[in-house]
Amino acid sequence: MPKYQPYPKYKESEVDMLGHIPTTWNVSQVRFLLMDGAEGIKIGPFGSALKLEDMVEDGIRVYGQENVIKKDFSLGKRKISEDKFSEMQVYQIYPKDLLITMMGTSGKCELVPNDIETGIIDSHLLRVRVNQLLIVPELFRLLIEESHEIKCQIEISGKGSIMHGLNSSIVKSLKLPLPNIKEQEEILSFLNIETTRIDTLIQKKTRFIGLLKEKRQALISHAVTKGLVPKVSLKDSNVDWMGNIPEHWGIKKIKHLFKIEKRIIGHDQCQVLSITQHGIKVKDITSGEGQLSMDYSKYQIVNIGDFAMNHMDLLTGYVDISQFNGVTSPDYRVFQLIDKSSVDQYYLYLMQMGYTNKIFFGQGQGVATVGRWRFQTEPFKNFPLPYPPINEQQEIVVFINKQTAKIDGLTQRTQQSIALLKEHRTALISAAVTGKIDVRNHAGSTSNNLEVA
Repeated sequence: MPKYQPYPKYKESEVDMLGHIPTTWNVSQVRFLLMDGAEGIKIGPFGSALKLEDMVEDGIRVYGQENVIKKDFSLGKRKISEDKFSEMQVYQIYPKDLLITMMGTSGKCELVPNDIETGIIDSHLLRVRVNQLLIVPELFRLLIEESHEIKCQIEISGKGSIMHGLNSSIVKSLKLPLPNIKEQEEILSFLNIETTRIDTLIQKKTRFIGLLKEKRQALISHAVTKGLVPKVSLKDSNVDWMGNIPEHWGIKKIKHLFKIEKRIIGHDQCQVLSITQHGIKVKDITSGEGQLSMDYSKYQIVNIGDFAMNHMDLLTGYVDISQFNGVTSPDYRVFQLIDKSSVDQYYLYLMQMGYTNKIFFGQGQGVATVGRWRFQTEPFKNFPLPYPPINEQQEIVVFINKQTAKIDGLTQRTQQSIALLKEHRTALISAAVTGKIDVRNHAGSTSNNLEVA
């Protein structure tokens, strides 16, 4: 990664959060950067002005926070009539307008693209229209969204409002460090090149993680249905998802391998367990987050070594062997391995494959379009699974554990690498737009050593 030098000389900005800035730079409040006569910041008063009956099937678009947060202006279906649009036209947006989220995930910014469909903003967005003779809109966005110094100003002036909400007064009062227009464009040119390089690396690493996930699933699928002997004789299992299996393997239904348990705890003094797609976790019921029950006495007991399955939703559910004693929702399924010639971890890999490869999905019932696709009890009991000899089950488990540990380790290192790249990206942007580094002569530089292992 190139070594960036500071500017030759700095001066005191006289703004606590900014500290020193290059001597050729100035400091300006946002209110002086707005387009003359355009009332640059506008908040659409739709919390009270727009009602459900104002919405129509075919009309003018209404843009909200989701468009800014996800950086996608095709999202959302809210529309208003031409007549209502005439009333609210003062809140229309145009290319290069900067939209800032006000509530919840506040402080997120996005420039309106050139191909935007005509529309207005809703009450949760600020629209900033800058005077392009004083500031380049793209630089304004980076200062608001990426600069630590500006975020600190927001937190102080809004008493933590970057977490709770912004308003036009806070944004207008922000003090920004500004070079001249030519230097702003040089900074943006540099950042476009460097962030594109970083983003390309992140995309490659993200795709690599996807390939590792596919390899992991394929490895498990092959091992649990074909075994570990390369040239073993195979036979048709007569089960579509299973295909051919080793000739000496059997097939058994779940009801012959497992026993479903339903043990209600009967009191509230219990450790609550959640079945997540990362396994069974102990739920923090003191934080008030997530779905909470009013009466845990009706929850069912889960002991260490029990299988527990969220069979209520085959789209987002999962199955795991519990490492904890506790309770889980009475709507879930708890069951124990009763076959003495079976290895629990082997069948856990099979059942988790039922979710990851959507094998269980074909057995589901319900309304899949709203995410409730249930694996009912009878289809579950009669679901067929391969039944290799116990010594082969043990060998398969050892093999899968060893191979997936390698894949998981590589996945984790790649994820850490992506996190470092994202941190570097943010730090580079913040340093460039606030004058901590001088990038005027780096617009054509190459970051040959940017790769993070």
